[in-house]
Amino acid sequence: MTTVDQIIEQLKTLTLIESSELVKKIEETFGVDASTPVGGVMMATGQESASQEVLEEKTTFDVIVKDIASDKRVSVLKVIRKLTSLGLAEAKEFTTSLPKALKEGVSKEDAAEAKKELELAGATVDII
Repeated sequence: MTTVDQIIEQLKTLTLIESSELVKKIEETFGVDASTPVGGVMMATGQESASQEVLEEKTTFDVIVKDIASDKRVSVLKVIRKLTSLGLAEAKEFTTSLPKALKEGVSKEDAAEAKKELELAGATVDII
């Protein structure tokens, strides 16, 4: 197995949060922008034009449940089931592999509402 194959196999095991952190680290280390829609890698320069610095506003968000207080598991399970179509067993399984994305690609308003409900129930939540 080549080094590249080994790296690919390791990448397959990353969580969504770990993948996001990896992309940020690669961008910082190599001075690249992973969101640039080009065939090759675009190197950042010190003389970037103002138009390149304008960032597109993000329109979809992911709701990541990072942790649940042990005494609040039942409350959080109820909210998870309310926000998703998960059954009780699936919701319990979800809570055992945190951090994990509960909702992906939702609007800013939906993400904020889900975060609010989950935090009131006792979960620690991030929106990315």
